[in-house]
Amino acid sequence: MTLPDPESGPHLIAPRESARPDALVRTISESGGVAVKALVASELVSLGLSLRPFAPTAGNAFGRALMGALLIAVGSAADDANDNDVESVQLQFRGDGPLGSLTAIADSRARVRGTVQHPEIEKLHRDGSPNIAGAIGLGPLNVVRHRPRWRSPYTGTVPLVSGEVAGDLTLYLTESEQTPSAVGLGVAFGPQMIDVGACGFLVQALPGVTDEELAQIEDNISAMPGLATLLEGPIDAHAIIDRLLIGLGSRDRHTMNPVFDCPCSRDRALRTLGLLERKEFETMIREKQSQEIICEFCGRAYQIESSEMHSLLGH
Repeated sequence: MTLPDPESGPHLIAPRESARPDALVRTISESGGVAVKALVASELVSLGLSLRPFAPTAGNAFGRALMGALLIAVGSAADDANDNDVESVQLQFRGDGPLGSLTAIADSRARVRGTVQHPEIEKLHRDGSPNIAGAIGLGPLNVVRHRPRWRSPYTGTVPLVSGEVAGDLTLYLTESEQTPSAVGLGVAFGPQMIDVGACGFLVQALPGVTDEELAQIEDNISAMPGLATLLEGPIDAHAIIDRLLIGLGSRDRHTMNPVFDCPCSRDRALRTLGLLERKEFETMIREKQSQEIICEFCGRAYQIESSEMHSLLGH
């Protein structure tokens, strides 16, 4: 499938008082040959960025990774039938650029969290637009899928060929999962990153798709304006799907509300200390030292007292 440049057009947006609420909408074409998901995640990305200081380039990459994980993790409407079989998807971009590792974890209930190793990184093209590829660099993209009923997670790895996130996810889905796909992701900021716009889409060919349908969806994707351009005004996930499925129609649409969600807790923070060597624990307990654990996803700090560490030693 032909993927348009999701970052063509402006990268700054005016305040969007009339912006629509975040939503992830799924459907398939009327004939059943093409699956489409569209996502508006401006509020979600804004919340994630508010948890720690981000430079615009790092924040842009972060927002794209969050949306990419959501679009992959949220499956077909048929998956909704089993609420206990929640799939999780972890994306890890391990490029050699100054941004360091970029991680996003989402599940099929549209919950997502993420982190960037160096959120202070700013890297721009000559025209002032964010140089995401330069910030991420080259290296592997690791994708881990897991469901409770699976005996072990499925892991796929592809090289980072574009560093723009969307192109790399397209390569992963097409080569590693053998599903012809097209991913588009766009993030834009207002001055001082006060206002955030974020949207994306995932189009996938299903078994039995015809050549005519493929040609039509490729034309529709090519005709899409840059997602940054769409973010200049009120953006709606249904409107994105309407553009993508011109001439193909759609069946019932299913809407979910994506959220930035971190499941960290004091108990999890305590268990993290279990990675330390036993002698270190014994010293901390003996000297009544406390240890601060900071969640890498939401920045929440947990102060663990030495008295709480006894449980990790079996005391």
